[in-house]
Amino acid sequence: MKRQKQLNGSAVEVETAFYDALNRADVDALMALWADDEEIVCIHPGGPRLIGHAAIRASWSALLEHGGLHILPSQLHETHNLMSSVHTVIEGTSAASGEAAHLLATNVYVKTPRGWRIVLHHVSVGPGPVPLESPAQILH
Repeated sequence: MKRQKQLNGSAVEVETAFYDALNRADVDALMALWADDEEIVCIHPGGPRLIGHAAIRASWSALLEHGGLHILPSQLHETHNLMSSVHTVIEGTSAASGEAAHLLATNVYVKTPRGWRIVLHHVSVGPGPVPLESPAQILH
């Protein structure tokens, strides 16, 4: 039996594909990046905790029905081990007023038989415009 190629070889590649799908308003591509488990969780800014594929798909379908979100993720902070990876990113976007705004996102990935997959996407609103990248801290 031919082994199916794993989609996206790293958590970073899955994250890149996630934001690409958001920007293209491609719900099918977006949902293909989530783990098969029904325990997956998504929390949109100011929204309730959504658990499972059906609830998460419905929320993304509603959010993307008028087109992509045009989110630019930056300032990745990553902690990982062999089976999980936790990313925090700043999502640059525009507010309804047209002013620069940003969101703070936590994306959690686990390594599955199908490759790295999303198990949690949690976003909250950050105050003001996108902050400048802070210099790396060196611990002595």
